[in-house]
Amino acid sequence: MYIYIIIGLVVVIVAWLAGTFNGFVRKRNRAKEAWSDIDVQLKRRYNLIPNLVNTVKGYASHESGVFEKVTEARTRAMSAQGVEGKAQAENALAGTLKTLFAVSENYPDLKASANFVELQRELRDTEDKVQAARRFYNGNVRDLNIKVESVPSNIVAKLFGIKKMELFELKEETQRENPKVEF
Repeated sequence: MYIYIIIGLVVVIVAWLAGTFNGFVRKRNRAKEAWSDIDVQLKRRYNLIPNLVNTVKGYASHESGVFEKVTEARTRAMSAQGVEGKAQAENALAGTLKTLFAVSENYPDLKASANFVELQRELRDTEDKVQAARRFYNGNVRDLNIKVESVPSNIVAKLFGIKKMELFELKEETQRENPKVEF
């Protein structure tokens, strides 16, 4: 009789361990998928920037320092590794884009250019998609981190070496805005 109770208890514990572990796997994979969505939108953004710089260059060729800073920030952002490194690089890129758009304010012909207006629209759309992907990623990471820290699932996390993931957040309040692309 006691053997059946012990076997039943072992089965319940193994089933709980497996279910909890599988929950971690699902949450971790959702967070990775969400990071992939961010990466896709950031690559789209990186591809728009050279066209934008070249369009502005045509009207404001003597602003070469600004163009160099945007190009350098884009390169650093493209090569950044890890969530925190990517966030820092994206913050720097957003700041240089703000500078680029501030320069464009001085050129009425540029602001009227159909190409420039279209690039602004595409960049604004991409920025919105990056923000949505960031919220989706952070939500999935939050869910995983809660499960990693909560009792009794934290026992399974420690047992299988499952760690918390980093949120993709902006560090300074002044950098929490999208680059202004409206004129």
